[in-house]
Amino acid sequence: MRARIYKPARTAMSSGMAKTKVWLLEFAPSEAREVDPLMGWTSSSDTQTQVRLRFETREEAIEYAREHGIDAQVQEPQSRKPNVRAGGYGENFATGRRGAWTH
Repeated sequence: MRARIYKPARTAMSSGMAKTKVWLLEFAPSEAREVDPLMGWTSSSDTQTQVRLRFETREEAIEYAREHGIDAQVQEPQSRKPNVRAGGYGENFATGRRGAWTH
């Protein structure tokens, strides 16, 4: 069985870091998905792709894969860029602002 171990990125719709602290072990699909001709649903008989195991650390995930004979590939997370502005959106409406706020 092939799997990958990675740390998930934040969602594109949020700037928060929720659900990005854990490491995931996810199995690679062993067969291609099929499209049902009548309904158009995508299906597969491979149930391993539904399994996502969560671990607190990278080492725990690697150790689990080693103990269970899983060929796992580790993907290192990319670091976030620092904030461009320290004040953020609320700074636009600050009372101590020097200039008038206009568009």
